Amino acid sequence: MKIIGVTGGVGAGKSTVLEILKEDYGAGILMADEIGRELMEPEGACFAQVRDAFGEGVMKRDGTLDRGKIASAVFRDQAALKRLNGIIHPAVRKETERRLQDLEISGKEIAVIETAILFEAGYEDICDVVWYVYADEETRIQRLMKSRGYGRDKCREIMANQMPDSEFRRRSGVVIDNSGSREDIKEQIATSLSL
Repeated sequence: MKIIGVTGGVGAGKSTVLEILKEDYGAGILMADEIGRELMEPEGACFAQVRDAFGEGVMKRDGTLDRGKIASAVFRDQAALKRLNGIIHPAVRKETERRLQDLEISGKEIAVIETAILFEAGYEDICDVVWYVYADEETRIQRLMKSRGYGRDKCREIMANQMPDSEFRRRSGVVIDNSGSREDIKEQIATSLSL
């Protein structure tokens, strides 16, 4: 089974690449953010640790964690972010590796791990190749304003906290330019899979 790591900045269009890999090639898709969300549910492996680390103030009335409050708590507090990442990242990694085994057992030829922090979380060591999905800054801003309702300043603030383009390019084996049409992206994916 070929394991492809897919990464890139916010708004680059990683989801388009994932859709094509799933629809056209039958790839098994593992999204680290989704796995992290599942692990923070009340029955998840990280729930109690996050609640204990951040206190009752991050709880909703229904007994679930308020992800918005947690995000606010860590946004400008590096120590709090480090504490949260120390709980979430190892658990997500363990669950991702378990799901990779399931995909291999099920006969998948391609598995994809998608995360914006692929390098920061050390996933490149379990990937056969890393694909960097690129789109220029203005395209990304327009996508985020449309899809998430962010203002231009918020988009820039988020982007400033992510790895720069030059570093993504240096550390990735393949660059998928997602500034063009879906057909153009499909051609780049077909070429990249044949490498």
